[in-house]
Amino acid sequence: MTDRRGVVARRAEDLTPGVPYFRGWNPSRRSAGALADQLVLLGLDSDFPGLVADVNVLGDGLVRLGTARPEAAELLAELVMARLRAELSGTTDTAPSTGLRETPAA
Repeated sequence: MTDRRGVVARRAEDLTPGVPYFRGWNPSRRSAGALADQLVLLGLDSDFPGLVADVNVLGDGLVRLGTARPEAAELLAELVMARLRAELSGTTDTAPSTGLRETPAA
């Protein structure tokens, strides 16, 4: 799925016969939808208008965030880092229905 620099392979502009694109697109569609739902809850949905599911030339699914303001990207990075710090400190639980982690109620 990655090129020699570790970057996601080129997206599929033209479809090649025999490549199972749907195999990768369907999970990326679900993931893009889950991310969009969380961005709505955080009030960041308008900051990522280009959020879409896609596939690369190999048929691997990917989620494109699109163009975003630097402040929005920085806030998203801060939220991810805060979540990772919470997980490392053991202050999160796994939500059984989604497999996602959530902070326990106080």
